[in-house]
Amino acid sequence: MIRYRTLTADEIDRELFRSFIRRQVVVKCWRRDGNGAWVIRDDPFVDDWSEGDYQTLVDCLRNTLRTGGMVCAAFADGALKGFASVEPELFGGAQRYLDLSSIHVSEDMRGTGIGTALFSMARDWAREHGAGKLYISAHSAVESQAFYRGLGCVEAQVYHRGHAEAEPFDCQLECPLT
Repeated sequence: MIRYRTLTADEIDRELFRSFIRRQVVVKCWRRDGNGAWVIRDDPFVDDWSEGDYQTLVDCLRNTLRTGGMVCAAFADGALKGFASVEPELFGGAQRYLDLSSIHVSEDMRGTGIGTALFSMARDWAREHGAGKLYISAHSAVESQAFYRGLGCVEAQVYHRGHAEAEPFDCQLECPLT
């Protein structure tokens, strides 16, 4: 049985992620061609986190909570198997975006509905905190994009410059909350 709940800053440490498997084998990704159109290209790599990446994640998630954002998680038999975070600052003018700063499901639990449930929790929290849309700087892997598109996400009307510059291969998406 999967249990979902929000986390507190005190719970977020490296030990929380001991049973979490970030690994994602990527074969095909969405990329822009020379004319600016989105196309699928072969771009094989393995996406995984180093110890330094986990420490950065811990720091970022704690900061999200300290600044008034939300972190929710999924647990199976007491082990973390998924999490999502939403930042508290509205941006994008009339779009009224809140940033889905992370959403990840452990490799051993993908395809079980955890991601959809976490996305729903993030969407509800964003709506309750004044957002018109959830903003996602999303991994360009074909599987990741299929997940977001299946939840109603479309290309963002206004790009968050910081996200687009920091992750130029990410797809900038939005999800209407109405």
